[in-house]
Amino acid sequence: MRSRLVALCCMMLVGNVSLAQQPPNIVFFLTDDQTTSTIGCYGNDVIKTPNIDALARRGVRFENAFVSHSICWISRTTILTGLTGRTFGTPGNQDLAKPETVETLYSDILRNRGYRTGFYGKWHSTMPETFRREDHFDEFEEIGRNPYYKPQPDGTLRHETELIVDGGVDFIKSQPKGRPFALNLWFNACHAEDSDRRPGIGHFPWPRTVDGMYDDITIAPPKLNDPKIFDALPDFLRTTINRERFFWRWNTDQKYQTNIRAYYRMVSGIDREIGRFIQALDEAGLTDNTIIVYGADNGYYMGNRGLTGKWSHFENSLRVPLIICDPRVSKSQQGKVTDAIALNLDLPATFVDWASAEIPARYQGSSLKPIVADGVPKDWRTESFHEHFAVRNRIPAFEGVRNKEFKYVRYIDHGNYEFLHDLKNDPDELVNLAKDPQHMATLQSMKERTAAQVAKLGGPLPPLVGAFEASTVPYPEASAAVGVKTDADGFVNLLDGKTLNGWSGSSNYWSVKDGALIGVTDGALKTNQFITWEGSTIRNFDLRVQVKVTPGGNSGLQYRGMSRPEIGLDIVSGYQCDVVANNPDFNGMLYEERGRRILSHTGERVIVNTDGQPWVIEKLPVKEFEADQWHEYRVLVEGNHHQHWIDGHMTADLIDFDEKGRALEGVLAVQVHVGPAMTIAYKDFRIKHLPDNLPLLTAADHPIPANAYGVKPQAKLPPDWVPPIFGAKP
Repeated sequence: MRSRLVALCCMMLVGNVSLAQQPPNIVFFLTDDQTTSTIGCYGNDVIKTPNIDALARRGVRFENAFVSHSICWISRTTILTGLTGRTFGTPGNQDLAKPETVETLYSDILRNRGYRTGFYGKWHSTMPETFRREDHFDEFEEIGRNPYYKPQPDGTLRHETELIVDGGVDFIKSQPKGRPFALNLWFNACHAEDSDRRPGIGHFPWPRTVDGMYDDITIAPPKLNDPKIFDALPDFLRTTINRERFFWRWNTDQKYQTNIRAYYRMVSGIDREIGRFIQALDEAGLTDNTIIVYGADNGYYMGNRGLTGKWSHFENSLRVPLIICDPRVSKSQQGKVTDAIALNLDLPATFVDWASAEIPARYQGSSLKPIVADGVPKDWRTESFHEHFAVRNRIPAFEGVRNKEFKYVRYIDHGNYEFLHDLKNDPDELVNLAKDPQHMATLQSMKERTAAQVAKLGGPLPPLVGAFEASTVPYPEASAAVGVKTDADGFVNLLDGKTLNGWSGSSNYWSVKDGALIGVTDGALKTNQFITWEGSTIRNFDLRVQVKVTPGGNSGLQYRGMSRPEIGLDIVSGYQCDVVANNPDFNGMLYEERGRRILSHTGERVIVNTDGQPWVIEKLPVKEFEADQWHEYRVLVEGNHHQHWIDGHMTADLIDFDEKGRALEGVLAVQVHVGPAMTIAYKDFRIKHLPDNLPLLTAADHPIPANAYGVKPQAKLPPDWVPPIFGAKP
């Protein structure tokens, strides 16, 4: 019995030695635009990330992981090359990598060690003209966004996150036995679809497998949401694209909740796919010798400080998640949290070190292998260098250093404007100590260390070419007008007259011909088909458009609508100015698809009471407009006051006091309707955005008269139905 036990122990020892001697497999998940506050194991108790959290429980979670340059393409090139942007960049075109810096990527070093390498997902590195990405990986497939949903051969749509993991799973299934691999799965999520500003499914499209998640909760506003925090920033930070894009995503409670839920679904969609990949690893018997790394290319403001995006020096921008799960390390190391300062610069050195290759002398980072295996080495860095120079004419450039106690940066194109933050006593960086006499010694010392790092990494940046351009005013009158060009009368043209650019809808029903947006149906539609403007949400506005509809046709101008992905990707419900041929009682009326239906027939002046009941307070003349001819439709919305015209003739005038049922902002769309075959044409489509803060009309100033009668509802009514009278006793 004793001899059997000894033999068994020897076999286990040989097995463990054999596993330890095998080169480990490496899987690197890289997300886009994600800071630590959006993962469960980093303290978010709302978001669901069970698979990422499980990696942290089995691995090491880095509490202080940062990027050296907080923008997608610089950060990703840093990971590929092991160099800061200041070092790999071409003088005069700093975003472009110099040929000699990208001749050998970390993937090439691993291949030389016998590794099979794969890359699936977002590339987004600016390389020399002669560079070929495919030469640096055994398997390479770039999978981008715009759109996130990719048409499949069977006619379905699949999200890029799913497609990237599909590639990874196929890579695992085709992996030769006994050969190590290094697989990069680089997601586009959670990057916003910048060209599509429809809240939710447009701006932050998620994998449909997580539909409905977070719809039943209200997510807390940003921690640093006090306007005083934004107001304290210098003007060049209050007018940059960090502020411009804030108005795309976070500037109202409704927009914030819609977008933050969608963003959380993107994260949970990534987590779900990571779980699917890990299951494939398990099924292939590769889990015990596969190191999994989870990180992000930069942080994200998510409305904190009144900003969005990344790009500047605050922690929200520089701090990223980093989790390394190495199943080979001792149990005592698993589940640990380290406060060591880690950088994206360290990742290629770490990968090379795991492969037992020599770390190139040019690499500017250090291997994280000892931290994961044993703990923080005594000689580990205590300070890190950070910079930003990309898109320098619109994003303020800075450089500086950070340690566990202080952060110093200077904005080099803005008079070397300085920040000094006490990270121990002021972790939210609310106080700038750069001019505090008590901190002059710290300021001077960190300035000198910044200058030393600048010299070491490539020297000072050349002077800015051209002028710095502000992207917005800090508090625009009309947030929808931020960043758009208007004509002399203040209108924005919504159609280019040649393409569907700027609009989201199916080309099966929508096209552009002779300068007009054309919608067509053959009469077999089962659901209405929408096309939605992607430019912004609309709040208060003056809309003008020329419309032509064939006899029997039925369409409508949807405004202040909301996307309804639970019904279909392009379905919208909101207020509507109906376009109806051959029926003057409906043409130009005010309909609402969100549930209240007919709010005003054509020729009715209406007040919607606080309980949602619409009351006719006055009749307007009704006029018939010839079908298949061009007519100008106008919709004017100011606060809760809606007015419609056709060719200057008022067709609807409504005040909406129903706070629960009404909408004060939303998307703009048009539709082709179920029913007879039809063609609808829209041209000269223009909108003028009016100030956001127009006052709402009040019931006290606009009382409903006693003789007002109820709007005839959209329902099958008894023959003897008569409208209720507002002042009648029950």
